Amino acid sequence: MPPKTERTDKKEVEAIVLDYLQWGHASDRRPLNQRESIILAVGTDQFKLLELIAKKDVAINLHDKVYIGEDERKHVERVKRRLSYDELTPTAKGELEPVVEKIIAESEQRFVEFYNTAVPISLKMHMLNLLPGFGKKTLIDTLEERHKKPFESFEDIRTRVKTLQKPEKFIRERIMLELENPEEKYHLFTSK
Repeated sequence: MPPKTERTDKKEVEAIVLDYLQWGHASDRRPLNQRESIILAVGTDQFKLLELIAKKDVAINLHDKVYIGEDERKHVERVKRRLSYDELTPTAKGELEPVVEKIIAESEQRFVEFYNTAVPISLKMHMLNLLPGFGKKTLIDTLEERHKKPFESFEDIRTRVKTLQKPEKFIRERIMLELENPEEKYHLFTSK
């Protein structure tokens, strides 16, 4: 099945911490003891940017993976809302790209499958062309190699497609583009 390009309302189950605001937002004028601790995080499935309310007296560190599904949560009281990229703190923005890299590495097969199943969007554009820097020669080489045999890993892609030595970089750059520009027409990996 080709990767999603339209909105989905599927909820995230896990997220990775980008920033932890123990005393809430600086703009919150309530007394410290009345503020909620806030976690800024990115979902591991659809890369949704989220504001979470942390449970009291729970240690939270950057890059921690936290459960936010329907069952009992250890670190998170509730999911407060979705965020736009512009609403992230400078710390969260700085941590986002390394966290996206981590998610890609931990879910390698999911993204290798994208290389195996990406399809044309129109007569003149292929899904693979939406990856920043993915040129015509790389597209042709990738399609020829996957036609011979599906790719099994990023290493397999690197070995078989000489013009594609960092397949995970193309995925990371596309995810970052989609997160930073929500008005992007096509969303291959993120939810609008």
